[in-house]
Amino acid sequence: MAGALIALLIFAGLIVVLALFVIGIYNALVRLRNQVDNAWSQIDVQLKRRHDLIPNLVETAKGYMKHERETFEAITQARSQAMGAKNVAETAKAEGQLADALSKFMLVVENYPDLKANQNFLALQEELTSTENKIAFSRQNYNDQVLFYNNKIQMFPSNIIAGMLSFTKRDFFEVESEAERQAPKVSFS
Repeated sequence: MAGALIALLIFAGLIVVLALFVIGIYNALVRLRNQVDNAWSQIDVQLKRRHDLIPNLVETAKGYMKHERETFEAITQARSQAMGAKNVAETAKAEGQLADALSKFMLVVENYPDLKANQNFLALQEELTSTENKIAFSRQNYNDQVLFYNNKIQMFPSNIIAGMLSFTKRDFFEVESEAERQAPKVSFS
């Protein structure tokens, strides 16, 4: 009788330890998933800031650059596509196209010395530069969080719990072409 009681207590103890282990893994997975979501939100905030700055930059430049309609249309179209992106892959592609359009725009700006001297344009250009730096940092942070999360859901023993509880792999925020890998040039020196 005493041996059966001891065996039952050991079995119950093992069940409790196993339950605590599963709960610990589950909580770690939830924490990592939330960190990925938060990191994506930080990118989204910076991208919105970029999207809000671009029309002001373009409007300021329009007064000086009357013959550059194609450049303005390319930026407007790229911005619309970027704002309409639905997931990480679409966003990465659209933001790469937007960066390319901005880079071409900044190259055209070089031909307009009066615009380069305009204080409002210079202030907007500085804001855009700052925003581009924040976007780069946010992308790096997001990819770091995705790496931690993906590692956790793919490594033993948490992969078992992750599979049972439908934790799925997240995509990295990656640029797709060599042209998209180049940051837009925003220097007026």
